[in-house]
Amino acid sequence: MQARSIDKVVLAESALASLPNPALVLRGDGSVLFANQAATSLSQVLSQEPFVAVLNLVKACLETGRSHSDRLMLPGRLGPMLLDVSLLPCGEDQVLMLVRDITLESNLRSTLVESRQRYKDLVEISSDFAWELDDEGRFIFVSPRGALGHRADQLIGHQPEEFLVEQPGVDGLLPFHSMKPQEEVEIWMRKADGQAACLLVSSSPLLNNEGLRRGVRGVCRDVTGERARDAALARAHNRERLISYIVQAIRDVVDPAEILSAAVEATVGALGAAGGQVFRYDASRFIPAASYGIVTVATEVLAVLASQDVFIGQIEGRLALAAVTRHHHKINGSVVLWREADGIPWGEDEQAMLDDVANQIGLANEQIANHERIVTLSRTDALTGLFNRRAFFEELSRRFTRLARDNRSAALIYVDLDNFKAVNDVHGHKRGDEALQAVRDILIRHSRPIDLVARLGGDEFAIWLEGADKEIAIRRCQEILDAASELSVFSGSPDRRLTLSLGVAVHEPSSLEHQNDLLARADAAMYAVKRQGKGTYRLAENEETVSQGGTP
Repeated sequence: MQARSIDKVVLAESALASLPNPALVLRGDGSVLFANQAATSLSQVLSQEPFVAVLNLVKACLETGRSHSDRLMLPGRLGPMLLDVSLLPCGEDQVLMLVRDITLESNLRSTLVESRQRYKDLVEISSDFAWELDDEGRFIFVSPRGALGHRADQLIGHQPEEFLVEQPGVDGLLPFHSMKPQEEVEIWMRKADGQAACLLVSSSPLLNNEGLRRGVRGVCRDVTGERARDAALARAHNRERLISYIVQAIRDVVDPAEILSAAVEATVGALGAAGGQVFRYDASRFIPAASYGIVTVATEVLAVLASQDVFIGQIEGRLALAAVTRHHHKINGSVVLWREADGIPWGEDEQAMLDDVANQIGLANEQIANHERIVTLSRTDALTGLFNRRAFFEELSRRFTRLARDNRSAALIYVDLDNFKAVNDVHGHKRGDEALQAVRDILIRHSRPIDLVARLGGDEFAIWLEGADKEIAIRRCQEILDAASELSVFSGSPDRRLTLSLGVAVHEPSSLEHQNDLLARADAAMYAVKRQGKGTYRLAENEETVSQGGTP
């Protein structure tokens, strides 16, 4: 069982209901407070009787205030379920339980073992037949039921070599011409339908009184089915070994961003490809996620996979083998393998292998998607959809450390709403929420995709202007204040107008300023505006001088 320190998570039921995997909210006694649709069956199981393992996880989560993860075996409608569960504290005496069903993965090995038995059940072994040759090496006797689909009379008078299939390094005539007895010599002969059959031949020469050969007698046993079974078992064993290798390669990766890279590298190696690509499927299109080795533009392959599950063919001088990946019968990506045009063509075994690989990558794609959804929820403000406080400062720290290396400037703007309390007092909190969303829209309109915009909490916002100097920061503040006139419709009263106060601090490339000092300067500038009239901006200089109202 693993535990990690984490802030308490507070999620709306609508957010939990949108998750494709089971998600439940449990009380401290293990009873179910809420379950999304995917968790309906699991909720019924947990409601029927308490499970000690679940109760222990809930208790540990609440007592430590940390997230806890474990693997549990619980009963299900179709048999035992093997589940990976993660519990996070989300309220007073409540925990959020996220569940991933790994029953299918755990059954993979047993399924492959069962496939071996199926091969055995499908194999048919033909009956033995007896024969005799004369001194000229022609059949003079064949068992009445015939052999290899030929009637006995169709073989009489013919020589064995007329039916032999030559095999490199194999003397197919040995059991028919040898002067010594032979035991179970393996040869290949052609059946009546033109197919080759593998025979084990045991023979003994017939000698006259002078010791000269006057013929040969023997029996043949058709072991074509046995050889096919052995080959199939070997292929199944090889597939099992390679799938285990690929699954292990995926499971050994901790970072979700690296899972698909590990998967495609392992797949390329296991199937002897020159290169490979993994795609994720979103909004009716395949999006590149990972690649390894030599690849070719897969546009034509992906176009085919939009309407069928498998593709095999030549694209721009390379041999492509591709399959879609699914989770719960829904396409969530694809995997494409490449070989050079002069390489060995893709065979049926490799197609079967890729189908097994696609199942694993489909699970990995879903796992990554779930992780991304949870990360997004934990880093996003529920009302505005902007970065929350924690996510903003985490990203700000990463960017700040790059400034000195890249020799670039940047600006931080703190934004605080003026007279926001009056909006809630007069119009209610719903109107207040609408005002916050209007502020969000203004800030987004006047920022670029490379900038950071966040709601720090309450009526406080922040903007990080990537690469901005003093002039750009001042111009952006003026644009935001001009747009803020739109907020007047939310004001609590004419004398308590809803406006914005902005404090901006610019970090110069040559400065040795610490991140905390930059934050402090922006915060101090914003509060100076609040004290001296509101509704404008203030620029904090490095020398601790300030300028106000657009006159720096």
